Amino acid sequence: MEEKIGARPHRLTLQNRSSGSITGIADVVSFDENTIVLDTDMGLLTIKGKGLHVSRLTLEKGEVDVDGTIDSLTYSSNEALRKSGESFLKRLFQ
Repeated sequence: MEEKIGARPHRLTLQNRSSGSITGIADVVSFDENTIVLDTDMGLLTIKGKGLHVSRLTLEKGEVDVDGTIDSLTYSSNEALRKSGESFLKRLFQ
């Protein structure tokens, strides 16, 4: 994956599958007690588990802390999310 110039450093720290700290967050796409979807500088990060809770969120610094039972962490492309933010006409004529 290409490194972006000026991107915030992305770091993921997981402790005992029960708490984690993530930096390089651009946005929280969605969250509930079973799934948290984060837009990071390295792609979409989907966290799945049980009893998930966002304990600290600082979008200005791009940081988030999560608690709960973490079962999986999955990265995927965030291009679809980025395009959804573009205007309809721009997407139509590409």
